[in-house]
Amino acid sequence: MTSATLASGFGLILVFTALVALMAKPFGLWLFAVYEGRTTPLHRVLGPVERAFYRVAGINPNQEQDWRQYAVHLMLFQVVTVIFTYAVLRLQGSLPMNPRGLAGLSPDGAMNTAIAFVTNTNWQWYAGETVLSNLSQMLGLTIHNFLSAATGIAVAFALFRGFARAETRHLGNFWADLTRVTLYVLLPACIVYALYLVASGVPQTFASLIDAKTLEGAHQAIVVGAVASQEAIKMLGTNGGGFYNANSAHPFENPTALVDFVQMLSIFALGAGLTYTFGKAVGNTRQGWAILWAMLLLFVAGASFAWWREAAGNPMLHHLGVMGANMEGKEVRFGAAASALFAAVTTAASCGAVNAMHDSFTALGGLVPLFNMQLGEIVIGGVGSGIYGFLLFAVLAVFLAGLMVGRTPEYVGKKVEAREVKLAVLAIVILPLCILGLTAVAVVLPAGLAGPLAKGPHGFSEILYAFTSATANNGSAFAGLTAGTPFYNGLLGVAMWLGRFLIVIPVLAIAGSLASRKHTPAGPGSFPTTGGLWIGLLVATILIVGGLTFLPSLALGPVADHLTGAAGLLY
Repeated sequence: MTSATLASGFGLILVFTALVALMAKPFGLWLFAVYEGRTTPLHRVLGPVERAFYRVAGINPNQEQDWRQYAVHLMLFQVVTVIFTYAVLRLQGSLPMNPRGLAGLSPDGAMNTAIAFVTNTNWQWYAGETVLSNLSQMLGLTIHNFLSAATGIAVAFALFRGFARAETRHLGNFWADLTRVTLYVLLPACIVYALYLVASGVPQTFASLIDAKTLEGAHQAIVVGAVASQEAIKMLGTNGGGFYNANSAHPFENPTALVDFVQMLSIFALGAGLTYTFGKAVGNTRQGWAILWAMLLLFVAGASFAWWREAAGNPMLHHLGVMGANMEGKEVRFGAAASALFAAVTTAASCGAVNAMHDSFTALGGLVPLFNMQLGEIVIGGVGSGIYGFLLFAVLAVFLAGLMVGRTPEYVGKKVEAREVKLAVLAIVILPLCILGLTAVAVVLPAGLAGPLAKGPHGFSEILYAFTSATANNGSAFAGLTAGTPFYNGLLGVAMWLGRFLIVIPVLAIAGSLASRKHTPAGPGSFPTTGGLWIGLLVATILIVGGLTFLPSLALGPVADHLTGAAGLLY
């Protein structure tokens, strides 16, 4: 790999990062208008639709809820939608828009998939084009790409109100937040995005099969469907579940290098925008920029490391005289640099879409996606979940800062007391407990050990990656793991549910606690939370608290993989 090629890869990372920073303010202002419930030009068309929803459902959007009511309504919605999706997948064989006559999914497979899409994980143990009908893809899956993303943003809005409001129990109305985010942000953006994808060559049709003539003169049946509409919300909503098994490596999902770059930008668009929305909500946009700079600092470091290791290539191939970057499992139309960047983007966010096979990355190149998820996917993160997860670390960091200056910690005008710190720690430790605990179960039981195709350190990495991805609600995989078994469907379903809602509930409890407090003006002893010192403290807290928890698992997996010279080609 020449120095010019290496530099071009780093240049791609920096250009991408700069564009993300530029997108933050316009997307943040759009989200802030919805957060405040302001009338926008879209209300002329969609306002009647919103009001009709409320009338049919019997909802008063002006009736606000405390954190317990918000949480109960949110959880009831999740349970009902899981049951609905499970029914659609189980009854697929008897439902319309199934010209290939595909049978319904197994009980464990349907439940795993329903939980995956409701929790914004979009874990897929199956090849979508061979298992799911068009109706299942649209009604069973795509609908949740909207609703799960809107749920994450709704929780973020509730937390923002907790910081912004004073001496109140109210955090807004879950149903109003869910409806407005869907109607005024996700739906219009995805319509425009889907049209762009169709113009770029992504299929959008109710047909199920097309007959193609190959170069050899043979005929091949190719599965098509409503791909563009699913692809748009898959990326913008940081969902990640693809229409095809190859996901964004498939040319029908991601046909060109330009589309690939736009898809990466769309993964970060709303997550970056929410940092600016937070700053606007608390009346100090510098707070939002500080969060974004901390996120981007972590992102650039991870993406650069991944590209450096993939550019170094596969040492086993080098011994055979084949030099250059590691191209195993990557698409030539994207190249190694864009593939490494995509892997960092999709795991820094809770997207899980892939344009290359992470299982084929070099050992240390594959460490970056794994580590991004094990930090809690707070480096931009999923829509809503990234910012509220990051603010948990901010609460912890300001608590540490308060100890250093010898006074009660304050953040954006609110005193952070023992209750908030305990709740933040509770939410943060859910991730390591689930990842390490469930991985330990899988590596000692025969049903778990039967899953990985590789043995030794890389086989352990395949299991560790699966439970990391599920708990962090990402959905990508080291695809060498055979996960479509009752054992893995069940255990990964538990990980996805716990990883989503055992964080959401403490976050809402923190929001409720903060909203009841008075605003405290900053004083001479207050720790500044907008400058370089604060950004450094945030990054250090995230790396120490979020990162060091996983050093034992990393040593057993990717690091041991690297030290034994075991790169992807060996498997």
